[in-house]
Amino acid sequence: MEKPALANLSSPTLAEIEALADAAFATLPEHFRALCEGVIIKVDDFPDEETLDQMECETEFDLLGLFRGRGLVQQGAGLQTGEFPSMIWLYRRPILDYWAAHEETLGAVVTHVLIHEIGHHFGFSDEDMEEIERQAG
Repeated sequence: MEKPALANLSSPTLAEIEALADAAFATLPEHFRALCEGVIIKVDDFPDEETLDQMECETEFDLLGLFRGRGLVQQGAGLQTGEFPSMIWLYRRPILDYWAAHEETLGAVVTHVLIHEIGHHFGFSDEDMEEIERQAG
């Protein structure tokens, strides 16, 4: 008897989610990517407790991604002494949980979360972010 095709699959690793995020970033319009210079994208399994408290999350699965830092509009002269660079976090386990409950591909979910968090960097509206997603798709 032959094993089902999914029998040997394992959950995507942090590195694999990061590779999906890198691929998603590469599909964004060039002018959009250029404005993201200096923004660090990091993948973790879950947000830390401090973040969960600050965002008033009920569970560690409530947050798929997060932008922290000064948005493009607020950056002015650049980083101040002791200030961390702007960062985007993608949270692997909540993303996988969301993916399992929806009809989208994992790549589409990662792209959506990434664009949404980058949108916070730019101060974009939801409509602006939807247009960027359409262009990336």
